[in-house]
Amino acid sequence: MIAQTPEPPYYAVIFTSLRTDIDDGYGDTAIRMVELAHQQPGFLGVESARDELGITVSYWESLDAIRSWKQHAEHRLAQERGRKLWYETYKTRICKVERDYGAELL
Repeated sequence: MIAQTPEPPYYAVIFTSLRTDIDDGYGDTAIRMVELAHQQPGFLGVESARDELGITVSYWESLDAIRSWKQHAEHRLAQERGRKLWYETYKTRICKVERDYGAELL
């Protein structure tokens, strides 16, 4: 599903990753992180796709909201497990969205 975001400006956190073969609760943790993110002040939405390369883009009102999410205790535990178990490599990018546009084609 495409996230319904407000008029720009807002921020996007782009997380790209290559997984290891270790599952060990990954799916449940990913679901929990999305649930938890929805509860955070400043969270606007999320989009995710996984095939060979995983890409998750979360949208936020401000850089402060992103910092708060990064420091959230349960999210920090998931980050640590990701580094130790789930990710062969990953990259996080933070961007300011200045324009967005699109169309619903039905």
